[in-house]
Amino acid sequence: IPTIFKLEPNYPNPFNPTTIIPLEIPEESFVKASIYNILGQEVIILLEGVQPSGYQHLQWNGKNQFGQKSSSGIYFVQVQYNENIFINKMMLLK
Repeated sequence: IPTIFKLEPNYPNPFNPTTIIPLEIPEESFVKASIYNILGQEVIILLEGVQPSGYQHLQWNGKNQFGQKSSSGIYFVQVQYNENIFINKMMLLK
């Protein structure tokens, strides 16, 4: 079981068509993971709710909440854990 929360770098990065986003959650708590575009618009919510402690591997397939493919470019994964916010940058190439 992890001892601290970590948002690890996604892999592969750059990616096409999918990427894995590893999380380390030390204790059961509320977690929200969202993808944002370069304009700061929320593209999709990957995870939201109370999560058990442990290791999670979120997968993003490059699609928005409507199932449409996102365009090539820079995106950000933002994870809220308790009162903290963690952000990583990633690149979608087509």
